[in-house]
Amino acid sequence: MVRPLRIEYEGAYYHVMSRGRGKETVFHGDKYYERFLTCLDQAHKRFGLECHAYCLMGNHYHLLVRTPRGNLARAMRHINGVYTQYYNFLKKTDGPLFRGRYKSINIEASSYLLEVSRYIHRNPVETKKPLVKRLELYRWSSYPAYRNKVSSPDWLYKESVFAELDSGQPTAAYGRFVEQGNDNETEAFYGKNQWPAVRGSKKFTEKAHLHSNGGGKNVRRERKVVGAQEILSKVAKHLGCSKKDLLKAKRGGGADNTGRAIAMKLCQECGSMKLTDMAKLFNVGSDSTVSRAISRFSELQSKDRALDKLFNSISRDLTP
Repeated sequence: MVRPLRIEYEGAYYHVMSRGRGKETVFHGDKYYERFLTCLDQAHKRFGLECHAYCLMGNHYHLLVRTPRGNLARAMRHINGVYTQYYNFLKKTDGPLFRGRYKSINIEASSYLLEVSRYIHRNPVETKKPLVKRLELYRWSSYPAYRNKVSSPDWLYKESVFAELDSGQPTAAYGRFVEQGNDNETEAFYGKNQWPAVRGSKKFTEKAHLHSNGGGKNVRRERKVVGAQEILSKVAKHLGCSKKDLLKAKRGGGADNTGRAIAMKLCQECGSMKLTDMAKLFNVGSDSTVSRAISRFSELQSKDRALDKLFNSISRDLTP
């Protein structure tokens, strides 16, 4: 089977969707939804990903994002990978959570930004049985923030969508636009069995394909992967320890393996290392042990601002 076309370039807008394997539920309650939003926050801080709209449903999600650095694949690998680790940690399971690779449509913002955001936000009422009576009541969507019903997170960018309305009262105008329902063109586009890689004019589509993963010399390549030894050196420098300290687990009550866990997570995120290779590097018995260690650290990181700040600081040193 031919893998879907991947298009990456700086400043590109995308509609991204991913569904649970076998259409299984991927969000089982508040803490699951909240953790996924944390992953979006992390992708914003580390990879510059801008989220312009989102809607998390029970067994899938929709995102409208922009990539100032042209690194969609890297950001999505973080989002799906880290969330899967958290999910497996809570459910005591293992293996992939989502069905294959995420779907992404490179969109021409000047023509379709408004329509795509509306399609995403209307998901909770476009089901066979609507999940809410009014869209602003659906908690796991950016729509309540667009209507000023809740505070907007720092990583949510509403301005670009609002700018397309050309209204002095964009909040109210956007509400009216969304309540009108999806237009026929949008319904027809998403009603196809297979979504094309690009949605835009002929000129935009031709230009976008020059940035595809099969487009030749004009393809923008992702920055090189950071080596494990460089990661260990950076972590050791920040923590004031040796690289050997990071490679050997401390035993006994009260033992602090935080630096080791940070190094593991960075090897996965910045080094793109496989779990089996990480198990050998950190002298542990299996890749599942590494996965659990990263999941436990991610849980602590989400609750400890100082720890999150430390991790982000080291990550920025590795991927400036």
